Amino acid sequence: MKITKLTTFLVPPRWCFVRIDTDAGVCGWGEPVVEGRAQTVAAAIDELSDYLIGKDPRHIEDHWSVMYRAGFYRGGPVLMSAIAGIDQALWDIKGKDLGRPAYDLLGGPVRERIRVYSWIGGDRPADTAKAASDAVARGFTAVKMNATEEMQYVDTYDKVTRVLENVQAVRDAVGPDVGLGLDFHGRVHKPMAKVLMRELEPFKLMFIEEPVLSDFLEAIPELASLSPAPIALGERLYSRYDFKRVLATGGVDIIQPDPSHAGGITETRKIAAMAEAYDVAVALHCPLGPIALAANLQIDAVSHNAFIQEQSLGIHYNAANDLLDYITDRSVFAYEDGYVTMPTGPGLGVEVNESYVAERAEVGHRWRNPVWRHDDGSVAEW
Repeated sequence: MKITKLTTFLVPPRWCFVRIDTDAGVCGWGEPVVEGRAQTVAAAIDELSDYLIGKDPRHIEDHWSVMYRAGFYRGGPVLMSAIAGIDQALWDIKGKDLGRPAYDLLGGPVRERIRVYSWIGGDRPADTAKAASDAVARGFTAVKMNATEEMQYVDTYDKVTRVLENVQAVRDAVGPDVGLGLDFHGRVHKPMAKVLMRELEPFKLMFIEEPVLSDFLEAIPELASLSPAPIALGERLYSRYDFKRVLATGGVDIIQPDPSHAGGITETRKIAAMAEAYDVAVALHCPLGPIALAANLQIDAVSHNAFIQEQSLGIHYNAANDLLDYITDRSVFAYEDGYVTMPTGPGLGVEVNESYVAERAEVGHRWRNPVWRHDDGSVAEW
């Protein structure tokens, strides 16, 4: 079996898919994207195709090593996301060729289903109580919300008050037993993170995500000593070498690598195993499309320390198209009682609606994240 072609599709709302074709008639799908840089990732895949065409797609580990190591410059969001989508597609091919889910080829599942959470409130927290109630009514037992809007290094206390009011409104709406993750989104700097963490203790949070940017790992142990909840981070880290620093620094309780950014199934599986050795949990990052979610679930199935899965059904970004639009069998992600069942089909376990992907790729997208500014005109973290 040889690889004959790699094709990328930019589709609404902000996703990029890749299809790898072979001379055996077996094709595989992956989802490589850096949100807001989809065209750049597609160009990186085109460059990597020079090496891959003509190779046996089943030699996944070797292809990963060549794509990562043989270009001399390595790491970073664009290259690792391109590798990630290709890697997902190669696992899809291998599973289809053998008639087994990818997780069977990774040692077999340790679970049949995993808990999922729903996003509420959008980029700027608003109507979070109603959104949380709606999510619970749809069967979710956990939700996640952004904590704050723009926040300066040292800011006024009225912004802290708004955070507390939003979280209180959600707690009042759904009660004490629904899991509530609070995402600081890297918008908060260390001085204000200290203030917020002291104030959030009463709300029994499931976790606090990115209390500061991963650039400031040295601050995490200090913040962990103040935090009323487990600290989670990792969506902007791209390799086991990035996560090695996280685990060595300490203070992080949950890592959140994204298998569409962090080198795909091959690399993220290794990252999860590293974390297990430190008694650190895994909650894979996935505000993306159906191929990405299917790849995430392959890793969840074989990772003992995975405990919850992000997914994008109904997320605020999905206005033009939603999670299930690009697959032929919408029941493959069987949501029930706050869990999703592992796909049982071969490869990644989803069948892509190729004609609809081609149709929507004609529309495409040029999604860009917002540019926020503080009141003084300086750029704020989004």
